[in-house]
Amino acid sequence: MLGWLLAVCAVVLVILVWPGNTYFGTDSQADLGMSQQPSRSAAERWRVSDRGTDGGRAVSSDGGTAAVRLVCKPSALANYLLQHCRTFSEYSPCVGWTWRTSGFLQSVYEACWPYDSPVQFVRDNLQLSDDGLVALDWAVPSYQKRRRTSSHSTSPVLLIIPNSFGKITRNVLKLCEAALSLGYLPAVFNRRSHNGTPLTTLKLQQFGDPGDLREAVRYIRYRQPAGRLYAVSESTGSGLLLSYLGECGSSSYVTAAVCLSPVFRCQSWFENGLCWPIQWALVLYQKMCLSRYRTVLGQTVHTDTLFSCGSLRGLEEALFCQSAHKGTALVAATGTSSSNNSSGVWDAYWERNEPLRDVDEVAIPVLSVCAHDDPIRGDTQSTLPLELFETNPHFFLLLTGRGGHCGFSTQCDGSSVGAVGSATGVSSGIGRSGISWSHRALLEFFRATTDFFAAEERAKQLAARRRGLGGGSGGRVFRHRSVSTCKRVPACSHNIHAIYNWQRSYTR
Repeated sequence: MLGWLLAVCAVVLVILVWPGNTYFGTDSQADLGMSQQPSRSAAERWRVSDRGTDGGRAVSSDGGTAAVRLVCKPSALANYLLQHCRTFSEYSPCVGWTWRTSGFLQSVYEACWPYDSPVQFVRDNLQLSDDGLVALDWAVPSYQKRRRTSSHSTSPVLLIIPNSFGKITRNVLKLCEAALSLGYLPAVFNRRSHNGTPLTTLKLQQFGDPGDLREAVRYIRYRQPAGRLYAVSESTGSGLLLSYLGECGSSSYVTAAVCLSPVFRCQSWFENGLCWPIQWALVLYQKMCLSRYRTVLGQTVHTDTLFSCGSLRGLEEALFCQSAHKGTALVAATGTSSSNNSSGVWDAYWERNEPLRDVDEVAIPVLSVCAHDDPIRGDTQSTLPLELFETNPHFFLLLTGRGGHCGFSTQCDGSSVGAVGSATGVSSGIGRSGISWSHRALLEFFRATTDFFAAEERAKQLAARRRGLGGGSGGRVFRHRSVSTCKRVPACSHNIHAIYNWQRSYTR
C-alpha cells in the first residue's frame, strides 16, 4: 500500500511541478558533455582526456561526448579497466517521450514497484558478541533442491548491503538473480531489526558503525573459506560499506567493492533534507518499522519525540543523539536554549559515522556508479567528492547523465546474460530478462579486477623465480586470501564455533 501511495505522489509531483523538458528527458546535458555515439570497436571506443586537475582523469567515448564517464586517477588498474570493461561504454539511456527518461520516476519504480523474482532466500541468524542479532539471507534458485552450499565451494561470495532503511528493493532482487546466473553466492546483510530480524538488545546499528558487518564478514569467511568475497552496497547502505572498508583497511577480506548510487556526504545529506514526497515516504516507512519495538525502545529513547519527527535528521537524532533529547527537556523546564549542545552532539555523532572519515585507509578497488539526475543524492557538484576519485587510485567513478537513483534504465534492458563473463565459468540460466546495465558493469568490474591482480601476482612470482628466490609457496597462500590482505587479521572477539552452532538451530 505504501508503495502505491508513493508512486501516486510521485506522478502528481512530476506532472504538476516539474517542467516538461525535465520529465521527458529532452533537456540538454552539456554540463556532462553527453550524447549518444554509434557502436565502435573496443579499441576505438575509449579515449582518455585530462580534466585539468592534478592526477585527474575523465574518460569518454570517441574523443568527444558520451553517455557515461569514468573519473579516476591514472594507474595500471585504470588502464586495464578501460581495455577490458566494455560495459562501461555501452550505456545507452532511454530518450524521447517515456517515463524511463525521468530520474525521479526511475527511482520510484526501482524502490516501490514489486518484482516477481525466481530467487528464494535461506536465512542465517547470526548472534553477535553483545547478544544482538543480524541476518544473512543467502539467495538460491527456486528450483535448487539443496538449500545449503558446501563450505568447500570455491564459488565467489557476493555480499549485498541494502539501503540503511532496510527495504529490499527490486534492484537488490535483480542483482541476486544476476549474480546467481554467473556463479556467485549472493548474501544479503540485514541489520538489527531489519526485514524480520529480531531485535534482542536495546542497541540499534548507527549509520556508519561497521562493528556488526565486521562480525558478519568473519562468519562468511568461516563458512566459505575457499571463495573470494566481493561487496555491493545500494544507496545509503554505501555508508556502512565505506566505513567498514576504511576501518579494516587491508584486513577487510574483500577483493573489490561497488557502491550503487551512493550518498557520500551523509551529514549534509541529512541536514539538507529531500524533496517532501520522498522525505515523507522514507520517514513514514522508518516509523512503521520502528513502531513494532516502540515499548522496548522507550527504555533508551524518547518515543514521543521519535514518532513525532517529520524529517530524517529528526529520526536520526532521536535514535542516537541522546543528549539532544535531554536538552529538549531542559528547554521545556527552564526556557533556556540548548541548540549549541544539540549541534555539538550531532557533529560528534557524524565524526564517528561519516563514511569517508577513514577513506585513506581503503586498500581495495572501489567502483561508484552514479547518475547526474539522482533525486536522492542531490546536486552533483556538491554531493560527489570528485577530488577523491581524481587523487585516490583505489576509487573509480562511473558517472552517467541519466539513470536516477539505482535506476539506470537503458534502451536494451532485455540484453542477454552472456554479455558478462561468469565468475566460475558456468551459468545457472536463471537470468530470464537479461541483466541491467549497472549490474553488468559491476560484475564486469569484479572480473576485471580479479584478472588484473591474478596477472600481477603471476608477474611477481615469475620475477621472484628469475631472481632465484622462488615464488611457488606465495602463490598457494594468495589463492586462499583476499588480494588486499597485507597484515595480520585481528583475532575474532568471540567464539565463532559457538555462533555457528547457535545459528544452525535458529535458521529458517
